[in-house]
Amino acid sequence: MDMNTTPLIDVMLVLLIMFIITIPIQTHAVKIDLPVNSNASNPPPIDPIKNKITIDPAGVVYWNGAAVDLATLRTYLDQTRQMAPEPELHLQPDENARYEKVDQVLAVIKKSEVTKMGFVGNEFYGKAF
Repeated sequence: MDMNTTPLIDVMLVLLIMFIITIPIQTHAVKIDLPVNSNASNPPPIDPIKNKITIDPAGVVYWNGAAVDLATLRTYLDQTRQMAPEPELHLQPDENARYEKVDQVLAVIKKSEVTKMGFVGNEFYGKAF
């Protein structure tokens, strides 16, 4: 004689459903500080000075339009890093500039410990691929 397990399965399913219903729902919350709307109390921030380093196809490095060598570039970067707030640095190599020269300029920037730097005008590199 075989034992009928159907009532046992029914009881187990009912217990499972009751267990699922009685488990408290866990909610995850992340505290976010939302900005406060203050129309006239805070004036808009003033843009810091933006210094621009460009590299032409011949490998000449320009600091805000004036040709400089790497030692002078390092001096300028050290001076701007001491300013408060630190100005933004925009690096814009020409699309035909040699990568070796761009790498040298990036090494000078890294050694000077500039924290606000961005690449400008690199949109045309995406067209090449």
